[in-house]
Amino acid sequence: MTPLKIAVLDDWQNVASTVVDWSVLDSVGKVSFLHDYPADTSTMARRLRDFDIICVMRERTLFDATLLSQLPALKLLVTGGMRNAAIDTAAAKRQGIVVCGTESYKHAAPELTWALIMGITRNLVAEANSLRAGNWQVGLGSDLHGKTLGILGLGSIGKWIARYGQAFGMKVIAWSQNLTPEAAAESGVTYVSKQQLFEQADVLSVHLVLSD
Repeated sequence: MTPLKIAVLDDWQNVASTVVDWSVLDSVGKVSFLHDYPADTSTMARRLRDFDIICVMRERTLFDATLLSQLPALKLLVTGGMRNAAIDTAAAKRQGIVVCGTESYKHAAPELTWALIMGITRNLVAEANSLRAGNWQVGLGSDLHGKTLGILGLGSIGKWIARYGQAFGMKVIAWSQNLTPEAAAESGVTYVSKQQLFEQADVLSVHLVLSD
């Protein structure tokens, strides 16, 4: 069997080769890691035209019909996670290109979200920079306990954020277009209108699918 040519795109941080055991593909083909992003389609097409399999990280590279039509060797397009708005799946199907996703880590985005909330409310960046500069505390942080956490989009990530907020003693409210009071109550969250969400939230966390 002719060895397959496999490309891993969007590795801007040069970490993809170490976070996955790519050696399992040694008997299948050769894996190449591409670290930069040529914005123009023609350059991208020339770079990728000979690859049989392309692995992408999230939605960093646009695979529209124009680009896909210039990749005659492509048979499989793999994306991290199960949703990627940057891939024209209809165009891929027309060309016989299989598109599939990987299982996503549901805890990663909520953990990062909560780190950002803590960093903002406690002014951690400014305080850490002040300490490194040889100074002392430059201000006061804010408590989360007793405050209201508003969640715009109570999906899988939003539910994790609700749990974190509840663990910190926050009142958690939520709204999204398809959310019902009953569904919110299942997570111990109070359903409110969109207007009430913006009016009442001390902290607002947005978790909506990117759409038009």
